Amino acid sequence: MKPLVLTVAGSDSGGGAGIQADLKTMLALGVHGMSVVTAVTAQNSLGVQGAWELPVEAVRAQYRSVVDDIGVQAVKTGMLASAELVEAVAELIGATDAPAVVDPVGVSKHGDSLLASSALESVRRRLLPVATVATPNLDEVTQLTGVRVESESHLRDAADAVLSYGPKWVLIKGGHLTGDAVDLLTDGSAEYWLRAPRHDNRHTHGTGCTLASAIASQLAKGQSVPEAVTAAKEYVTGAIAAGFALGGGIGPVDHGWRFRQQADA
Repeated sequence: MKPLVLTVAGSDSGGGAGIQADLKTMLALGVHGMSVVTAVTAQNSLGVQGAWELPVEAVRAQYRSVVDDIGVQAVKTGMLASAELVEAVAELIGATDAPAVVDPVGVSKHGDSLLASSALESVRRRLLPVATVATPNLDEVTQLTGVRVESESHLRDAADAVLSYGPKWVLIKGGHLTGDAVDLLTDGSAEYWLRAPRHDNRHTHGTGCTLASAIASQLAKGQSVPEAVTAAKEYVTGAIAAGFALGGGIGPVDHGWRFRQQADA
């Protein structure tokens, strides 16, 4: 039976991020993807035109429906929108015997807010403590901790600040820095510096969702956190390199890049 992975996130009508990116990533990595939709967005390559969160009871019912019948080997969270949803999802994850990858989505690639400011404390106090791996980008680190990362030397400070809220591991994504794309994975003692060449491609919509889903997929296969993150970084680097134009703005990464490479071989 294929490993089972559940994404708890918002829908991206443009198909580049959110639930849609998560399920494409899971398919590409050979696991069975399942979903709990937390919000619906009207979204395209130019930005987010609207967002509507689902009632807490709808989110809870979707989660219980999947986990109680089918089961799950890993859970990934994305856009949770409100404090009420954050707290409900944290409670559900805390009661589920599976690793959890928390992508603390705060803003979209275009700068649109996807998390109410009132929900930040719930993310810090309720969601991060149940995370196996938290995967904030630099803007989300600042939003959650106040730490500003302006160079690679600040990544440790950022990691320490996020770890203080209780996740087992944190992956600080340094993609917004200049130079190579460098990320720091640490549990507070072991450190893994993950480097990849920076690709000159503006079409990077969905990068964060894709990376977190790839980590969850690898964890569901039984890999350790360092193994899962390393494999996920390799996958998302290839997806960024193959990112393509879509609409009039920022296009998505290519979740099926490996399929196309195989077809061309």
